[in-house]
Amino acid sequence: MLSKGDDYPIHQTAEPVAYAGTDRNFYDRYFFNGYAPDGSGFFAIAFGVYPHLDVADAHFCAIRGGTQHCLHASRKLGMERMDLSCGPIRIEILEPLHKLRVVVEGEGIAADLTFTGRAFPIEEPRFTWRVGPRTIMDYTRLTQNGHFEGWIDIDGRRESVASGTAGTRDRSWGVRPVGASDPQAAGGGIRQFFWQWTPVNLPSRSLFWHLNAHQDGTPWNTRAVIAPDGNGAEAFSEFEHGSMDAPPAPGTRWPQRGTLSFADERFEFEALGRFQMRGLGYTSPKWNHGLDHGTLEVEREDIDLAAIDPARPDNLHVQLICRVTAATGEQGIGTFEQLAIGPYDPLGLQGLAEPA
Repeated sequence: MLSKGDDYPIHQTAEPVAYAGTDRNFYDRYFFNGYAPDGSGFFAIAFGVYPHLDVADAHFCAIRGGTQHCLHASRKLGMERMDLSCGPIRIEILEPLHKLRVVVEGEGIAADLTFTGRAFPIEEPRFTWRVGPRTIMDYTRLTQNGHFEGWIDIDGRRESVASGTAGTRDRSWGVRPVGASDPQAAGGGIRQFFWQWTPVNLPSRSLFWHLNAHQDGTPWNTRAVIAPDGNGAEAFSEFEHGSMDAPPAPGTRWPQRGTLSFADERFEFEALGRFQMRGLGYTSPKWNHGLDHGTLEVEREDIDLAAIDPARPDNLHVQLICRVTAATGEQGIGTFEQLAIGPYDPLGLQGLAEPA
């Protein structure tokens, strides 16, 4: 099965590009988020392909007036991995590793947004996680902060993104749980997963930190990176260890603030708003990544952020829009993402989704 990708030097195996190894959970994914300098105007995009499931899906969200407006789309991949469109959402790679465009038009939601990177992307440590004999995750991710230009239209109300709108984009590929759940998952499925991620745009540099940890708080994947503007990987400062003090808000598992420390750096996170990741398909019962919706299905969803039940499993995964202040007084804006499934001893979390 030859496809457009076969004319590019991107093969990973001896097979045509249409065949991504042998693991049915292989995926290839784009993510973007953006926000104004005061934390308002948050938006996010996701696009994924699942070669062995023959599915592509995409999502766009924008927050206005306390409502998270979401557009979901899913289609048959048709074994063509170079087509970066899914119904009303498409991605254009204008300059690889530096500039990308996202175009949206459907169900009363439209957008035209161009992302330009501030520095070369960072490559995070390879994520490999096993439960018993089963490999649950094995993937690579690049992450890049940058600025956005363009506009978003919700139900006929078009607004240009604010001057200085910044955000983050990532690309990840490999193996993670996608599509229908596995009835023979080792140990009966994932019973504990803890993730925190803090991509931050500071005036002249970018901050990245992430943590995957076991129930007792022991990290199985973590790193912090400082990336000065306009530089390549040789100018990055990397730190193997860091700590985040982020107590949950009462009655939730969501962080309400945070203090990140590593080496001689210290950053205070003040939450300004909240974004529900299920709007991009993450843990969504209907729109979870890789589910088969047939030839093409498109749906709009409007989420009242004030009415969210924080104990519902599909609401655990959040990004907080935060004002971030360094110990030096330097201020920036960024996101604090968290997903806490199951018990996590450092925060006193018990059960699958029981609030703090």
